[in-house]
Amino acid sequence: MKKIFILSVLSIFIVGCASSSPTPNPASNTRPAITDPFQPIEVSTGETFNIVVATNPSTGYHWEIIGELSGVEFVSTEYTADEPVAPGSGGVDVWTFKAVSSGETQITFGSYPPGASEPDQTVTFNIVVK
Repeated sequence: MKKIFILSVLSIFIVGCASSSPTPNPASNTRPAITDPFQPIEVSTGETFNIVVATNPSTGYHWEIIGELSGVEFVSTEYTADEPVAPGSGGVDVWTFKAVSSGETQITFGSYPPGASEPDQTVTFNIVVK
């Protein structure tokens, strides 16, 4: 009886050690990289592309496109919070555009303080559509 008990415990131990379930990876921050305004963005006609700018909605500041778009169309914008999410922490705005005609163009964003009608800073991205 003692041998059966020891063999049973040993079998359970071996099966437990040989488990094929993967060890979960810790959550990683998948924040998109900030787009470098000093590097042109090269895309083909019909292709979508993203421009990523740092933001912190808790401050009341927000980004807006300044001026008319030429050769590209605005598709969407999405906010992604930094991880871990905490009061006052920032994140990024991911702006998605579609290239509609070949040529060179620019997209300028303004960072607007709360209640302001003029941006306190601007950033311009150069786009080359092939």
